[in-house]
Amino acid sequence: MRLLKLVFIVALIALQYRLWVGKNSLPDYWHLQSDVQRQAETNTRLKQRNQVLVADIADLRDGQVALEERARNELGLIKRDETFFRLVPIKQQAN
Repeated sequence: MRLLKLVFIVALIALQYRLWVGKNSLPDYWHLQSDVQRQAETNTRLKQRNQVLVADIADLRDGQVALEERARNELGLIKRDETFFRLVPIKQQAN
């Protein structure tokens, strides 16, 4: 009977060791949970960014106003017979 108790205690200690320290232990599980949470947040941010890009692409394909605005702002293009004014700030002299 004593031997059986000793075997059970040793088995319990071995299982507890594996649970807390061994491969696939609870700390490993908690670490993986935090990794999954971080990845889910990253995926959410990337999905939002992709939605903005898809909307931007659709606007450029379908809307002439957005296309014209981009050409003006990013490329500096102007229409024919249009007057372009560039306002240059005056540099103030130090006294």
